[in-house]
Amino acid sequence: MPGSSQRKGAIRKKRGNPTAGSGGRVRQGLEGRGPTPKAVDRTKHPAHKRAKAKERAEKRTTGRRPDRKDTDATVEWVYGRNPVVEALRAGVPVSALYVAEGTERDARLREALLIAVEHGISLLEVPRIELDRLTSHGAHQGLAVQIPPYEYAHPDDLLRIAYDANQVPLIVALDGVTDPRNLGAITRSAAAFGAQGVVVPERRTASMTASAWKTSAGAAARIPVARCTNLNRALKSYKDAGLLIVGLDMGGEIELPDLQAATDPIVLVVGSEGKGLARLVRENCDIIVSIPMTSSTESLNAGIATGVALYEISRRRGQ
Repeated sequence: MPGSSQRKGAIRKKRGNPTAGSGGRVRQGLEGRGPTPKAVDRTKHPAHKRAKAKERAEKRTTGRRPDRKDTDATVEWVYGRNPVVEALRAGVPVSALYVAEGTERDARLREALLIAVEHGISLLEVPRIELDRLTSHGAHQGLAVQIPPYEYAHPDDLLRIAYDANQVPLIVALDGVTDPRNLGAITRSAAAFGAQGVVVPERRTASMTASAWKTSAGAAARIPVARCTNLNRALKSYKDAGLLIVGLDMGGEIELPDLQAATDPIVLVVGSEGKGLARLVRENCDIIVSIPMTSSTESLNAGIATGVALYEISRRRGQ
């Protein structure tokens, strides 16, 4: 019947050469080509195009906002005529003074320029739109200063300073003090009452910003502020070095005037005004002291309390 190759007289046609081999072509075709690339790595895939577009957008915006995290880690900006003049008066380290083009001159601007010239601070006149960009469109009033990052000491450096000067170590450590003005006030008190320095942890504590510099009234240039990764480890290291860890807290075991160990090497640990000392920090203290107050006063500001405690220790030491 038609189409049947089995009928009588039918000839079955064969394609190709039945005697010829593949020459390895089939085996090579079956070999693997490795894992399939990710979509983002394939140049013609939409995911790759989206990734490239995002990368180009990030490059275009790099360096535009001074309030980005990486910029905050390098420089700080103080802007506005009064804040700038106050920072210059307080001796805050300034790397450059920026003045917007066409800024109206007044007594504050003239004083800022005079201080900058006297202290060798760079003066830069920039377009107003550029100063807007640098200050994130803040109310700069045509005047801003750039402050370099503070150079922190190591906690061990404070001991070295004391021993090199043949002094009994007196170090202040802060736990949870987040207001930079308190840090500035404590630094000022530490310098006034013979402490060798202040220790702050990297997290959950104020850092040496322009506000702290101004509150310290220049003391931050005379006394080092050290930064530690972990406050408890720093306290244990001081304890191993023979220092007495004295915590300052409302619920103290003894009152400050009764502290007999005031003449010993001391680390005075100060907590926040609201929460006081953290539990682990409190456990690492050898003694907890409190400042006697009238019942009508609940607590003292951390900066004031530290000043009172340092004065009493200094008085007992006969300094």
